[in-house]
Amino acid sequence: MADKLKFALALVLLVAGIAGYYLLSGQPAVLRVVSVLVGVLLGSLVAWRTEPGRAFFVFARESWIEAKKVVWPTRKETVQTTGIVFVFVVVMALFLWATDKTVEWTLYDLILGWKR
Repeated sequence: MADKLKFALALVLLVAGIAGYYLLSGQPAVLRVVSVLVGVLLGSLVAWRTEPGRAFFVFARESWIEAKKVVWPTRKETVQTTGIVFVFVVVMALFLWATDKTVEWTLYDLILGWKR
C-alpha cells in the first residue's frame, strides 16, 4: 500500500511540474522549463523509492548496458542498405504500375470493350 501511495505522490509531483509550466505562462521560458524539470526530478526520486520504481530503474540501466553492446552499421553499410531499399521500392512501383495497366487493358479493352 505504501508503494501505491508513493507512486501516486510521484504522479502528483509530475503533474504539478507540468501544471506549473502552464500556470507560469507570463514568466520567462527558463522558469517554466525549470518547473517541468523539477516536477520530473522530484517525481522520479519519489518513484525510485518504490519497489516497482527500483525495478524499472534496474531495467533501464540494464537496457542501456545492452544498447552499448549493439554493433551499429558503418556509414558505408547504411548508405548501401538505403540504396538497395530505394531501388527495390522503385522496381516494385514499376512492377505494380505495369500489372495495374495490364489488368486495366485486359479488363476494359479486351473483355468489356469500353475503351474503343
